[in-house]
Amino acid sequence: MLNTLLPRFFAAGWAVALLCLSTLGAAGCKSNSPEPAVVGSPPTTQPPTTPPPVSPSAPVLLGSTLIGEFTTAQLAARVSDIPLVGTLARYPVRVYRLTYTTPNTDGQPVTASGAVLVPVAPAAVPVISYQHGTLQPDEETRAPSYYSSRSEIWSAVSVLAATGYVVSAPDYIGYGASKALPHPYEHGASLASASADMLRATREFCAQQKISVNQKNFLLGYSEGGYATMALHKLLEEKYTTTLPVTASAPGAGAYHKSAFARYILNSTEPLNFLSTYVWVLRTYDRVYQLNRPLSYYYQEPYATRLQADPFSAVPQQAAELFAPTFRQAVLTGSDPALTATLTANDVYDWQPRAPLALFHGTADDYVPFFNSQDAYNAMRARGATNVELRPIQGGTHFTAAPVYTLQAYAFISQF
Repeated sequence: MLNTLLPRFFAAGWAVALLCLSTLGAAGCKSNSPEPAVVGSPPTTQPPTTPPPVSPSAPVLLGSTLIGEFTTAQLAARVSDIPLVGTLARYPVRVYRLTYTTPNTDGQPVTASGAVLVPVAPAAVPVISYQHGTLQPDEETRAPSYYSSRSEIWSAVSVLAATGYVVSAPDYIGYGASKALPHPYEHGASLASASADMLRATREFCAQQKISVNQKNFLLGYSEGGYATMALHKLLEEKYTTTLPVTASAPGAGAYHKSAFARYILNSTEPLNFLSTYVWVLRTYDRVYQLNRPLSYYYQEPYATRLQADPFSAVPQQAAELFAPTFRQAVLTGSDPALTATLTANDVYDWQPRAPLALFHGTADDYVPFFNSQDAYNAMRARGATNVELRPIQGGTHFTAAPVYTLQAYAFISQF
């Protein structure tokens, strides 16, 4: 349900965001359709592992393919429900599929992919790294590099590019060129490195094609994309301060405080609609960190057997019904050091960003609780960050807050 609704909410939200930004100035200034056709030619105690980033000086771009070139009229037609938004499209947009190299969770290089949206503009434009939300394995064609009409980047994000932004949109490992590999769901290090290397590949591609871009890099994403955006911001400021400086980032509704989120789930007595996705998180961490626990360690029967047969089978909404008592106790007391280490290794809430960062989150979010952003804001301020903001979306759920996020996030980055 989450994956079906979010693209629709984002399409509406981006349209409204672009419309509102038109009253502030150009988007880059300070202060079911058919698939597109090409137009024209142009061990259990093993410590957590972190994939090393590719050397900042080593090229990562492997290849590029033109998906299509789209006129402003074609782009405007995709947001026909709000005609004024379509008038903001100033430039035609060329969409390319890039392949590039990036480390997998074990540090070994793999070929990954993503989409790049390039406005045919006369002057240098900034770059947005856009991290998409959760995609189930059967939603492969919603990954950015397919440029499907069902993807998050098809409609208003394309109009945004047409106002004067190059958009770099990684597929992540497990989709596109790397679809034969399991997606490392909510694994911070590989989401960050795959996104950073896609951003690097985008800038290499722009240099190769003589596409003029300036030095501004903006980071955006919601849900899993919000978590990926936060992890990316942290990585760029640690490893790429001179080559990929962050201008500003606006992550939305990410699960930044993984260890606290786990305790929240296992303490909960209320129905939780998102437990099937948390099963995916546990499967990822068990594999990536080589815990190699039997499913009976995590889950009670009959769910352990069902999940063994089908990792995406239905699960109950009550944590006490799904999770094994010993697992619940281990998380709540920290009595399993290897397990605890996998959770804390994926915490991305407690660090000090230098570039402006705004945290957006619905206060009534029952998929990714608001405390994730509140904890991040508190921890960052305590470390001395002076340019971090918390932007609560009052009464917003994970779904209803999405269009508000897009409006406020684009207004935020338009200041820089």
